[in-house]
Amino acid sequence: MTTRRYLTFACLLLLLSLPLFHLCAQDTIHVLKKGETLYSLAKTYGIPFADLVAANKLVDAGKVQVGQKIVIPQKVESRPSAGGEAAVKVDGAASERTTSTHVVEKGDTLYGIARKYSMSLSELRILNKLKEDSLLKTGSRLVVTVPVQEKSVVAGDNPNPPARKPDPGSNTETRSLIAGSIDSRVLWPVRAKELSYLDGKLYGVLLTAERSERVLSLTDGTVVSAEPYRGFGKVAIVQAPTGLVYVYGGNESLSVKQGDRIAPGSELGRLGMDALSGKPQLFLFVYKDNKAIDPATAPRS
Repeated sequence: MTTRRYLTFACLLLLLSLPLFHLCAQDTIHVLKKGETLYSLAKTYGIPFADLVAANKLVDAGKVQVGQKIVIPQKVESRPSAGGEAAVKVDGAASERTTSTHVVEKGDTLYGIARKYSMSLSELRILNKLKEDSLLKTGSRLVVTVPVQEKSVVAGDNPNPPARKPDPGSNTETRSLIAGSIDSRVLWPVRAKELSYLDGKLYGVLLTAERSERVLSLTDGTVVSAEPYRGFGKVAIVQAPTGLVYVYGGNESLSVKQGDRIAPGSELGRLGMDALSGKPQLFLFVYKDNKAIDPATAPRS
């Protein structure tokens, strides 16, 4: 069967199921060739690696085979900010976004909800702490992001949004911090002078150090993302062999790129200035099964 006939046949099958209609209409199916990886596909199609993994519901991104059909989701770039807001870019047009809620209805899917709000699946899962196999329950509420000017028309929205202060991306919620002590026995990515815990939607630590100081990886692993995130400067995300994900934000420059394999102590970037505090500060988040854990107790290797 030729490639054209195969795609036509596949689309006809997909039309039989409404929840999958958008897959045929907006997404691309790529048949994996010899030598190709998910990393190379993400780069070729210009989409975040995490979105590619999420769209294909892959448990182990390294276990793909020649001939396997990979869904290439429509390009939608979305990045979270320090307050749960995001700057979303669709077909080259950027818009300011803020958080809202979505009440799950019968027939809803994570993929469909992400599409509805122009979010990536990975962002939707992270915001709601959902696993790959999490099931949606009718009537439950999900955190979503929406354009500011459209917020009032979303069902379940809070009519009194929280106050916000300026940040590098233009807007962010007030940052809630809890002062912490520095234990000399604990290894950090920078030589920390001050340590605070972020208390709110995002759980992690904020480390104050010297500007342009080298930011070092706490573990070995693979760089799954290396790019700017709204409100966090340039961010390097490293997945360790254990499956834990380490997020290093607040860099003014990055020394790694997506797909790099690194060793413990490898330079990830150089520390930059946080516009909200006016200090050189590093954001450090660690996730286990999509749930944030205390970076102070996270494994080092």
